[in-house]
Amino acid sequence: MGKLALAAKITHVPSMYLSEIDGPGKGKRQAAIDGHFEIGRRCRALGVDTIVVFDTHWLVNADYHINCAPHFKDVYTSNELPHFISNMAYEYDGNPVLGQLLAETANAHGVTTLAHPATTLALEYGTLVPMRYMNSDRHFKVVSVSALCQVHFLADSARLGWAFRRAIEDHYDGTVAVFASGSLSHRFAQNGTADAYRDKMWSPFLERLDHDIVGMWERGEWADFCDMLPEYASKGHGEGFMHDTAMLLGALGWNHYDQGVEVVTPFFPSSGTGQINAVFPVSPMPATLQGVGAPSTLALAGGRL
Repeated sequence: MGKLALAAKITHVPSMYLSEIDGPGKGKRQAAIDGHFEIGRRCRALGVDTIVVFDTHWLVNADYHINCAPHFKDVYTSNELPHFISNMAYEYDGNPVLGQLLAETANAHGVTTLAHPATTLALEYGTLVPMRYMNSDRHFKVVSVSALCQVHFLADSARLGWAFRRAIEDHYDGTVAVFASGSLSHRFAQNGTADAYRDKMWSPFLERLDHDIVGMWERGEWADFCDMLPEYASKGHGEGFMHDTAMLLGALGWNHYDQGVEVVTPFFPSSGTGQINAVFPVSPMPATLQGVGAPSTLALAGGRL
């Protein structure tokens, strides 16, 4: 019925917002902003009606959660970095129908998920920053998914993504894009040194690690990457423990995914962390995964996630 038309791993660094404002950071993140504009343009060309964002700034301590309120409007200041994002107004439309279908399908496949169609939950900046550049005219509906998962297995997040793909293609009458909104390595600069690391990585190890990972993605080495994801998430200080990435790859076929990524905004450092905008071309789910009765039968790195 429905279609997953576009998938991407995207940055949401708050210095993108500062890049708009007069001051020392003005213009510094234009490449990242342009990358968001380009991904938004592609979504429009593909007929996307709703963007689902796996948001690594939405912290949860039980279950998976979907913010699918019908409408979002507020003024946002970041509690983490109030000197970076302050008084940022936003307004977007949600998609309660899709949000509830995503939750119902995930639950049917054994991943406990709660949809919130009637809620005062606000959006977090992992959703708000990309929507600022991709969706300023409210062209797309927005659904946000918790991806800072404190007590969750990466395998379950991959299964969640797989169930979401099933929900979109089997039950939804429309066209969807999914974004993993989070960094690569995410070791912030130590307190007191932030200004010195505004455009630098925290360590040469993390910088080399991130570049090697991007190379694996471009070459399509998904079996190896999925196998090493838990260790990369840990040793690379992965944002949100890289649950957003597990969700994204679950929706694409996990270690059976067969495409190389297209880098839209080349890797760049920000406040010690590693950032990128990269499109993951969507291909049909592999035959070995089609019609699977229970997500636990997926080959998720031998159960080591």
